Amino acid sequence: MRKRNHHVSIWLSDREHDHLKEQAELAGLPVNPFVRTLIQGVNLRPRPPDTYPTLLWELSAIGNNVNQIAHVANGRKDISPEEVAEAVRLIRQAWRLVKDAF
Repeated sequence: MRKRNHHVSIWLSDREHDHLKEQAELAGLPVNPFVRTLIQGVNLRPRPPDTYPTLLWELSAIGNNVNQIAHVANGRKDISPEEVAEAVRLIRQAWRLVKDAF
């Protein structure tokens, strides 16, 4: 037996239909589940890129490196210009990774 007993049909222009398909694809869903999710009031976001897990791992590693530099600097109460430059380089690398992913 069907779980959904009611069929709703609407007419869309070519432009509206293309837009609907595009939005469903961005959300990573087929059109029917996409529309059902929208009418339930869920705020859908675009599906993250496939590189997202790798990006998160790399950002975590970069954050750990910057944290280690800060820990050493706090322990010594001093930080060399080279260590500052390395921390800045790592942060810029993280920023580039994020920009390139989106």
